Amino acid sequence: MRIPFMAGNWKMFKTKAEAKAFAEEFKGLYEGTDVETAICAPFTTLEVLVEEFGGTKIGVGAQNVHFADEGAYTGEISVGMLEEIGVDFCIVGHSERRQYFGETDETVNLKLKKLLTSSIRPIMCAGESLEQRDAGKLFDVVKGQLINGLEGISRDDMIKIVVAYEPIWAIGTGRTATPEQAGEMCAFIRNTLIEMYDEDVADQVIIQYGGSVKPANATEIMNMEEIDGALVGGASLKAKDFMEIIDF
Repeated sequence: MRIPFMAGNWKMFKTKAEAKAFAEEFKGLYEGTDVETAICAPFTTLEVLVEEFGGTKIGVGAQNVHFADEGAYTGEISVGMLEEIGVDFCIVGHSERRQYFGETDETVNLKLKKLLTSSIRPIMCAGESLEQRDAGKLFDVVKGQLINGLEGISRDDMIKIVVAYEPIWAIGTGRTATPEQAGEMCAFIRNTLIEMYDEDVADQVIIQYGGSVKPANATEIMNMEEIDGALVGGASLKAKDFMEIIDF
């Protein structure tokens, strides 16, 4: 049975002091909750969160990583550096990384493979643009991202990967896929994983929905059979709002 998994994506928000204040408040709200939870934060706040959430079930995630162990990659962070801090998760292939920083299916694949050599679980993002959806290419686009991004990844490793469906047109826009649209694509993703692997593997993979998830729509989204959690943006910046989503 899949345990629901809610991950907050802070993007480029919060100083170390703000992260510490959030963690102190959030720990009190989260106590006794069974839903798996993580905060994916800027690199500068990761150590603060690892320290603050020590001894709790709240995980800490990075928002990006490089696929090389070290080298002349100015501005990048390696898996080993994240592992040394004590990071639990790492987002790979977020649409904003694809749109603004040249992330491709090929680099997603390299990053996934590197993370899978460590103790850090990847959260792999996939999703279509509005133009692709309107052109009826939404399923082809997402299937291509899965096939290319997961190339060469074994059955045993696939089970460790969280897949987050994030329609690009619903990220930070205030627009949200209807629960039916989100559920339809998450079901398609699971069926694609059955084709690529088998039903046993697909049944174990956590599939999240991300895209303007808020306390007001979390229940409807989480009621969809194939949605196992959410990758939450802006609503994860306030401890009470994020907790309301977790308590869907």
